[in-house]
Amino acid sequence: MKVGVFDSGIGGLTVVKSLLEHQLFEEIIYFGDTARVPYGIKDKNTIIRYAIEAVEFFKNFELDMIIVACNTVSAYALDEMRESSPCPVIGVVEAGVLATSNALQSKESNILILGTKATVNSKAYETGLNSLGFNHLQAKATGLFVPLVEEEIYSGEIIEAAFKHYFSNIKHPNAVILGCTHFPLISDALTNHFGADTILIHSGDAIVEYLENEFTFTHKYDSPQLKFFASENPEALRAIAKKWLS
Repeated sequence: MKVGVFDSGIGGLTVVKSLLEHQLFEEIIYFGDTARVPYGIKDKNTIIRYAIEAVEFFKNFELDMIIVACNTVSAYALDEMRESSPCPVIGVVEAGVLATSNALQSKESNILILGTKATVNSKAYETGLNSLGFNHLQAKATGLFVPLVEEEIYSGEIIEAAFKHYFSNIKHPNAVILGCTHFPLISDALTNHFGADTILIHSGDAIVEYLENEFTFTHKYDSPQLKFFASENPEALRAIAKKWLS
């Protein structure tokens, strides 16, 4: 099994980490569009164009599937990617919606959706959750978290100040959807802020849950082959991968 993982930058490495932990694939090819990150502030047509270009890149490999780790691309461009791709394309938004539904016992649960401006504006998570009967939803664009994570600031005064800025008027959530692949790296800080009773929905874990429900995996691969590509400065991506995936 050979999979391509696409992200707008480096955040999708958190999805790769989940795939590695569950040993689902023999080979993982990661492509980060680091030259044009962030996608979360771009318009829909631009996001779609970049996503289709990613599919064209992956056509250089004989993939069994493509995983779209970027929530923004999953919200806006999944249909277009599927039309262009010779293999199945799986997005993190659909997986996140199903994982949230499976994790909560009550349809009356309060759910907080965090993401980039584009992801939040798409209302993709709300649409999916509404269709499953969840209506107590709050969404917050938390773009400051991305540069903080990339500066390796995962806790402390700056993170707490960002939480105060974003969450001062938020009703206590039963679940928080980490609708950007950078956000799992501040999971501990979010748990400390909201409390251990709040469930965090991690895109990587959600994708694994979705894949294991939808596909049959007959082998475990404890030493998969990893290849990392980037549209700009691939050496920096590989250095971050070595650190985040260790």
